[in-house]
Amino acid sequence: MRTILTSVITENIKEMCVKANHYLSEDMRSVLYQARKEEKTSLGRQILDQLEENLQIAGEDMIPICQDTGMAVVFMEIGQDVHFEGILLEDAINEGVRLGYKDGYLRKSVVRDPLIRENTKDNTPAVIHYEIVPGDKVKITVVPKGFGSENMSRVFMLKPADGIDGVKAAVLTAVTDAGPNACPPMVVGVGVGGTFEKCAWMAKKALTRPVDQRSGIPYVKEMEEELLDKINKTGIGPGGLGGSVTAFAVNIETYPTHIAGLPVAVNICCHVNRHVARTL
Repeated sequence: MRTILTSVITENIKEMCVKANHYLSEDMRSVLYQARKEEKTSLGRQILDQLEENLQIAGEDMIPICQDTGMAVVFMEIGQDVHFEGILLEDAINEGVRLGYKDGYLRKSVVRDPLIRENTKDNTPAVIHYEIVPGDKVKITVVPKGFGSENMSRVFMLKPADGIDGVKAAVLTAVTDAGPNACPPMVVGVGVGGTFEKCAWMAKKALTRPVDQRSGIPYVKEMEEELLDKINKTGIGPGGLGGSVTAFAVNIETYPTHIAGLPVAVNICCHVNRHVARTL
């Protein structure tokens, strides 16, 4: 049994909220650079150059990559041999978000009630997902999710007979309906299987997988590559102004499901796809 102080969780999440909003992850930086070389239109290349300039300014001047600094989504993979000491873990996570958004001078975007709409003024509470995994370590992934892209996400409750073609059609429908609203080039997270809420969770988690890493399941890998090619042929392009690079990656996760269902969720993220992971 290993003991971890919840104050350590708070401090790490505080730092991760600031880092995610100011600096692009290495996998996203690499794919953005590659997209600039592959984009076929001059306007598309110009937009990608502007995005790169924005990232450079954000890093040098310590200002957010985007004005929408997102609702904090936190994935906690907790080893079953870990014991937490201190305040309640959930309180410690939210305190880290509160401090990160306060000390980082990040926009506070969360309202306490979805209909009354009173701002909480500290960007809490976060949306927290817990998993118990083997071992004595804790992996924290912080995902500030802006709602320009979040609002473009979809869940489809398909029939089993719809099969792989139905899944592909659902993904393409979600992406084309999103168009420029998701701030392309985008990363497309897809969850297939499970239940209504499980497929949505998988789609969100899929966005945290490195964009240069394909699924280890052969048929899923083929779907990822085929869908990326089809999405990039839609012509939506960088900024939605036309071009050959509409998406950087399609990441698909699957899970067993019921004999009568085929749930599919599509969670879209913009060109920065902010996420930071850290293992304690």
